Amino acid sequence: MWKPNQSSNSSQTPSNEPVRPAAPAAPASYEPPARTPAPSASSAASSEQATIGKSLVVKGEVTGSESLYIDGKVEGAINLPGNRVTVGRNGQVSANITAREIVVLGKVRGNMTASDRVDIRSEGSLTGDVAAQRISIEDGAFFKGGIDIRKPGNEAKAAPAAEPAKTPVAAQA
Repeated sequence: MWKPNQSSNSSQTPSNEPVRPAAPAAPASYEPPARTPAPSASSAASSEQATIGKSLVVKGEVTGSESLYIDGKVEGAINLPGNRVTVGRNGQVSANITAREIVVLGKVRGNMTASDRVDIRSEGSLTGDVAAQRISIEDGAFFKGGIDIRKPGNEAKAAPAAEPAKTPVAAQA
């Protein structure tokens, strides 16, 4: 009986010795990687998209350098150039919106200026003018306003080309 206890003790001691150094080493090596990705993951998440929840009401100007998802009410102006603004199904916006991309699932009253595209989904409602490179209006969506399709390459070329064309015409007349 003494021998089995000794063999179990001797087997426990060697197994405990590797476990003990491994346990402190594992949390020590585990904590820094866990802490390092967590802030970068949260900063990446915050840089990806901010949210205005269902119960929030914002009155004033919204500006920033990250994308925005609106599920509450916003009154005023939204200026997020280079980013995406999404008006969720519960979202109610009374504001002019300037962004790279605008997606409408809820209700918007105001003009939109997008450097890339405006997408009005089937549940969406927009009353206002749109200026964008591309626009998509799904079946079932409500839209009342004007559309101005802008192509930055053509605008830049059209303005200088128009000026020289006017000069020779004026010289001939």
